[in-house]
Amino acid sequence: MKSKIILIFLITFSTFAQKKVSLKEGDIIFQSMNCDLCKAINAVTEGFEGKDFSHLGMIHIQNDSIYVIEAAGKNVKLTPLEAFRTYTSDTMYVGRLKRKYRKYIPKAIEFSLSQLGVPYDEAYLYDNGSYYCSELIYDAFLAAYEKPFFELTPMTFKEPNSNEYFQVWIDYYENLKIEIPEGELGCNPGGISTSDKLKIIGIVD
Repeated sequence: MKSKIILIFLITFSTFAQKKVSLKEGDIIFQSMNCDLCKAINAVTEGFEGKDFSHLGMIHIQNDSIYVIEAAGKNVKLTPLEAFRTYTSDTMYVGRLKRKYRKYIPKAIEFSLSQLGVPYDEAYLYDNGSYYCSELIYDAFLAAYEKPFFELTPMTFKEPNSNEYFQVWIDYYENLKIEIPEGELGCNPGGISTSDKLKIIGIVD
């Protein structure tokens, strides 16, 4: 009987997570992109319900138009939602802060907008004057909450169950002429999607 109840709950929860929702200010959009670096990231991180997320951005609504504040390409930028959709053909998931944390959204948005034009963090190093996607969101809520809101964890660039680096990361950091930052603190879209401060409420309508 108990196993049947658990199965029904899982089916219901999974169906709920597939529900199309209307976006609100401060929602965090998670997506999976198809690239060699993305595959390496997905191999060592795990998102909501085990899904692969390699990019995220935060919703900002201006004059009834929906934008995504993101760190991507060359810098931090404000991207129309329709353009953000074109990054992937996969389903995009919506994370919404739990009610008691939503009062921090305006300050997080304000911080993020103040970072527009800041260079993209190609080195994936925390606090180096540039931003990668999840690092921007981490700092936005750090500024709003005035203490760590999401979590920083040691990063790894090695293949699972191995002491060998992914070749794609070896080539990548050799091109940047810096050491692979193995073990340095960082964050990733998958980790943020599993935070206990938000809920995945559905998919982008």
